[in-house]
Amino acid sequence: MIPIMLMFILKISRLIHLKLSPIPPLLASNDEKHAKGAQQWQNTITGVGQRFSSVHEFRESLRKYAIAHQFAFRYKKNDSHRVTVKCKAEGCPWRIHASRLSTTQLICIKKMNPTHTCEGSVVTTGHQATRSWVASIIKEKLKVFPNYKPKDIVNDIKEEYGIQLNYFQAWRGKEIAKEQLQGSYKEAYNQLPFYCDKIMETNPGSLATFTTKDDSSFERLFVSFHASLYGFVQGCRPLLFLDSLPLNSKYQGTLLAATAADGNDSVFPVAFALVDAETNDNWHWFLLQMKTALSTSCPITFVADKQKGLKESIAEIFEGSFHGYCLRYLSEKLIRDLKEQFSHEVKRLMIEDFNAAAYACRPEIFQRCIESIKNISLEAYNWILQSEPQNWANSFFQGARYNYMTSNFGEMFYSWVSDAHELPITQMVDVIRGKIMELIYTRRADSSQWLTRLTPSAEEKLEKESLKVHSLQVLLSAGSIFEVRGESVEVVDIDRWDCSCKDWQLTGLPCCHALAVIGCIGRSPYDYCSRYFTTESYQLTYSESVHPVPNVDMPLEKDSSQVAVTVTPPPTRRPPGRPTTKKYGQQDVVKRQLQCSRCKGLGHNKSTCKVVEC
Repeated sequence: MIPIMLMFILKISRLIHLKLSPIPPLLASNDEKHAKGAQQWQNTITGVGQRFSSVHEFRESLRKYAIAHQFAFRYKKNDSHRVTVKCKAEGCPWRIHASRLSTTQLICIKKMNPTHTCEGSVVTTGHQATRSWVASIIKEKLKVFPNYKPKDIVNDIKEEYGIQLNYFQAWRGKEIAKEQLQGSYKEAYNQLPFYCDKIMETNPGSLATFTTKDDSSFERLFVSFHASLYGFVQGCRPLLFLDSLPLNSKYQGTLLAATAADGNDSVFPVAFALVDAETNDNWHWFLLQMKTALSTSCPITFVADKQKGLKESIAEIFEGSFHGYCLRYLSEKLIRDLKEQFSHEVKRLMIEDFNAAAYACRPEIFQRCIESIKNISLEAYNWILQSEPQNWANSFFQGARYNYMTSNFGEMFYSWVSDAHELPITQMVDVIRGKIMELIYTRRADSSQWLTRLTPSAEEKLEKESLKVHSLQVLLSAGSIFEVRGESVEVVDIDRWDCSCKDWQLTGLPCCHALAVIGCIGRSPYDYCSRYFTTESYQLTYSESVHPVPNVDMPLEKDSSQVAVTVTPPPTRRPPGRPTTKKYGQQDVVKRQLQCSRCKGLGHNKSTCKVVEC
C-alpha cells in the first residue's frame, strides 16, 4: 500500500512541477549569440498562476517572451479584462489565456499550452517588435546619441535581439522615443501662448508673437530678442539679410530669418519666424513684425531675393529703405531663363562676367562686362538689361550694402536651426535662444581683450590697402580734393570721404588712394573709417544679454478669469521618403550639361547619339 501511495505522490509532484516550472527556452545555441539582449526575457512568462498588475504589463511581458523565443503570435481576444493568444503558425497548439481576477485590477494566466509543434517556429522578421517596443529599447541610447540613425537601429536590434526590423519600423520607433524624451509635439504648440509671454517677461523689450488659423491650428511665430534688436540698432551697419530655410520637422514649415553683419564681418541674428510656408503673405507679416520691433528711423538696406512678394513688401513697410537683389538668386534665374543651349564652360564664363558686372564700381566697367556677355548671347544681354541693375549692380545701387551681394549670409544661424528642427516647436525656439545667448556672451568676452581701435577684420583690410600706398603719387592741393596717380588716376575728396574708385564708399574703409592722401596730410586713417568697424561699436553690439526662459515645458496654471488660447499643430505633415536639404554658401549655379563627343551636340552622349558616322 505504501509503495502505491509513494508512486502516486511522485506522479502528482511531477505534474505540478511540469505545470509551474519555467518553460524551457526555444532558442537554439547558434542563435544565442545573435540574441543576447533577449535572453533576459526568456522567463517573463512562467505559466499558469502568474500575475500581472495590468493588461498592459501582461502584453509587454508576452511580447518580450515571444521575442526572446523568436516566434510570432496573434490575438484571438484582446480587451481590458481578458487576453487570449495563440501561435501564429497554422496548427501549432501553443496558446495562452489570461483574465482579470474578480474585484481587482490584477491579470492572471488561467490557461497555457507551452508546446510548439510548428516547424521553423523561429521568427526573425520583426512581427512582434512594435514601434513602442522599439522606442523603449532605443530610448536611453537616443538620449546619448541624438543622431542615432534608423539603419543603425536595425543593425543593433538584429544583433542584440535577433529581430530583423525594416527601415520604417526603426524610423517610427525613433520618432516615438524622441517624443517620449522631448515631450509631445502637439502639447508644444499649445504651450506657445505661455512661452511667448515668458520670453517677453524674462527679456523685456523683446517681441514674441504668433497667429493661428480659423481652426486654431498654428500659422506662424515671430521671435526677436531685445539683445538682438539693441545690438543691431546700436552697433551694426543698417544692413539686413533676408533668407528662408525649409524645416524637416514633423510638421514641416519654413524658417524666415533676418541676420546682420557685425563690425567683424560675422553673422549677428536679429529676428526669425517659423511659418507654415514661404509665401508673399508670410513675408509681409514677418516684415511688419520687424518694423514693430525695430526702434530706428535710419534707412535700412535689405539684401534679399525679389520673389515671394519681398520687392513690394520692403518698399511698402520700410519706406525710404533700399532693396539689393541677391546675386545668387539672380545667377540661378539667368541660367534657368535662357532658352538657348550652351555648354557648361560657356555658362560658367557668362556667370563670371555677370558677377564682375555686379561688383564693378563704375558704370563703364559694368558696361564692359555685359558687352562681353553680349558677344556670347544677345538673349542673356537683354535679360540683364531688364533685370533692374539699379537693385544689384554696385555702380548703380543707391543704398549701402558694403559689398555684400548674397542674402545667404547667416550659414551659422541656419546650422543651429538644422540641428534643432526635429524638436517640438517651443524647444526648437529655446535651443536657438540658448545659442544666441551663448554667442553674445562669448563675443563680448573675446572683444574685451582687443587692444586695437578697429575690429580684427577691419584692421586686416586696412593693412592690405596700406601695402598698396607706396606705389601711389599724391598731388597736393590747398582744398580737400586731391589727385592720386598710380595704375589709374583717381580723385579723392577727403572731406566728403569720397574716391572716384568708389571702394571707400562701398566698404566704409579708406581705399589705398584715400590712405595715400591721409598719410600726406598727416592724419590718422582711423578717423576716416566708418564707426561700424570700431571696437567700441562691436562691443555695443554685444552689450546686452539674452536671458533664460525657465519652465519651458511646464506652463503655469492660468487664472480662471483668463481665456485659454488653444493652438493645435498645423495640418501639414512630413511626407514619406528622405527629406531634401537646402544648401547654403557659395555654390556653382551652372549645372554641367551632357555634350556628345561624336557630334558635339548638347543634351545627349555618344552612346545615345543618333548621328550616323560616315
